[in-house]
Amino acid sequence: MTFIEPCLSVRDGFAEGPLADAALSRAARAAQLLDELQEQAPTMTDGQLRDGVHRALRRFTQEQPLACQVDSFTALIRRGVRIDWPVPDRLSCA
Repeated sequence: MTFIEPCLSVRDGFAEGPLADAALSRAARAAQLLDELQEQAPTMTDGQLRDGVHRALRRFTQEQPLACQVDSFTALIRRGVRIDWPVPDRLSCA
C-alpha cells in the first residue's frame, strides 16, 4: 500500500480511503443528474438544459466547467445522443 496523503492511499492500482470514496460519490451523482436531464430534455428550454448540464459537470469537477464542455454536452443531449457516464466500483490509478 502506498500512502499519498492522509485519507488517500493506493493498493493494487486502486485508490482507497475517504477521498477516493468522495470522488466516486461525485461521479455517481453527476451521472444521475445527467440521466435525469436526458429524460427531461424534451420538456426543457435550451437555457434550463444548459444550466442542468452546468450543474452536473460542476458537481463532478467541483470547479467551473468550461463553456465549450457545457455547450457540447447540451448539444448532444438536445440531439438525442445518449451520454453514458459509467461509474466504477473502485477508482483505478494509472
